[in-house]
Amino acid sequence: MTTPSSIDAHTREQIARANESGRTPVVFIHGLWLLASSWDRWAEVFAAAGYAPVTANWPDDPETVAAAHEHPEAFAGKTIGQVADHVAAVIGELSRKPAVVGHSFGGLLAQIIAGRGLSVATVAIDAAPFRGVLPLPISSLRAAAPVLTNPANRHRAVPLTYEQFRYSFANAVGEDEARQLYDTFAVAAPGAPLFQAAAANLNPWSEDKVDTENPERGPLLIISGEKDNTVPRAISEAAFHKQRRNPDVTEFAEIPGRGHALTIDSGWREVAEAALKFVQRFA
Repeated sequence: MTTPSSIDAHTREQIARANESGRTPVVFIHGLWLLASSWDRWAEVFAAAGYAPVTANWPDDPETVAAAHEHPEAFAGKTIGQVADHVAAVIGELSRKPAVVGHSFGGLLAQIIAGRGLSVATVAIDAAPFRGVLPLPISSLRAAAPVLTNPANRHRAVPLTYEQFRYSFANAVGEDEARQLYDTFAVAAPGAPLFQAAAANLNPWSEDKVDTENPERGPLLIISGEKDNTVPRAISEAAFHKQRRNPDVTEFAEIPGRGHALTIDSGWREVAEAALKFVQRFA
C-alpha cells in the first residue's frame, strides 16, 4: 500500500519543482549503503538536458552521510516491498509519468516500478536480482556475507567496513579513490532486502519479484559493470533474458572496466550519459 505521508520534505520539494516545470521527471532510486545524495551529479546532468530530477529517499533516510553515521538505526527494518510502495507513492505525486533510474537494489526497485506500469522508460544499473534470476556467483555471496552470515541482521542496519566496501563497491578503482568514495558516500543499510533476495527463488510470496510481462512496462535498459563483484554480468544477463519476454524495448549494455561503484566513482559521467541517451529516446 502506498503511503504519501512517508515522503520527506526534500523529496516533496523536488516533486513540486518537477510539477511546476512541466518537464518530464526522472526519479532516481539509490541502493543499499548509499543515500539519495549519491545521485546529485546525475541530477545536474539530467536537469541540464531538460528533465526534472527527483532523487527519492527511502523511508526515514537521514539527509546527510554525517547524520546517517550518527543514527544508523534509522535504516533498520526496511523491506523491498515497503520501499517499492514508497517510490510508487513518490511517483503518484508527480503530474507526469517519469523515467526511472536505479542502481543496485535501486535498480531492482526501478524494475518493480516499471513492472507496475509507472515508468515511461527505465534504466537499471547493476541491479540486484529478482525472483527467477538464478545465477549465484561466488563474488556475490562474498559481497553479501557481511549481512547474511548473521540471521539477526535481518532486523538491523548493517554498515560496511572499508575492506568490505573495497571488495563489493570499489574493487575497480585505485586505493585513494576507494577510500574517498567510502568516506564520502558509504552509510549503513537495512539487512532485510538482502535476506529477501537470498530467499526469493524459494519463496513464491517474495516481495523480490518483478512483473516482466506487463505490456505497460515501457522501455528498459539494463547496464552491467564489467568488473562488478556484487552484481556480476551473469546476474544482469539473466535479468535481461527474463525481461526480454516483454513486448517493449529491452536492451543490455556493459560498461568496460567498472565495478559496483560505477554510478559514484570518477567515471560516473560515462554511465550517466548512457542512461540519459536511452531516456531521451523514449521520454
